[in-house]
Amino acid sequence: MRNFLLGNGTLIVTVLCVLELVLGGLLLAQYLKKKRLVILWMALIAFALCYDAFVLAAGSLLPEGVLRALSQFRFVFHGLMIPLLLVICAEALHARKGVKTVVYAVTALIMIAGAVSGFMTKLEISQVAGITRCLSSESTPAFAEKFLRVLSYGTVVPLIISGIFVWIKQKTPALFLAGFLMFAFSALGPATGNFDLIFMIGMFGELFMILFFWVYALNQK
Repeated sequence: MRNFLLGNGTLIVTVLCVLELVLGGLLLAQYLKKKRLVILWMALIAFALCYDAFVLAAGSLLPEGVLRALSQFRFVFHGLMIPLLLVICAEALHARKGVKTVVYAVTALIMIAGAVSGFMTKLEISQVAGITRCLSSESTPAFAEKFLRVLSYGTVVPLIISGIFVWIKQKTPALFLAGFLMFAFSALGPATGNFDLIFMIGMFGELFMILFFWVYALNQK
């Protein structure tokens, strides 16, 4: 599997990008049809992840300055969009208005901190599996580095827990599977020692998360 990923990195990321774009469009269509906020937030996350995949897929074709500029927004969008998983949890659980207000307020603060952390991230160029991409360099402030890292895992755990309650109450495992598969693929790279391919392995988790967001959206009235 490692050799396959190393030999086909650009193709794999391109296919993932296209699939995420399609799923984002399907989610947006479901939102326009059903007017459920939870579906809109899911669609926005899908498009943000699609942008991330696009920059990775095109990295080797872009001038360094353009790659750095687009990559900076990869980190900014990550900090802005991933916190939306928290409001997805609140909407999916049909939380009371007061609870939703608190969750939205906290999420907004986290999004601001995430965007600032994204802008504070200092970049360095790396190449692996034929993909040229920008990583966070050692000169990145510790706060920004740690905040974005915690954000990736700290928002998926509530999604898994909320997914369990949604599974029990609404009889659909889609939200649980979205969170669980995202977490599983994020852990798969480190668990198998493929530290240089963590980003690519994790992208499969992102795709499955969006896929099951769409499955969840299909079941909403």
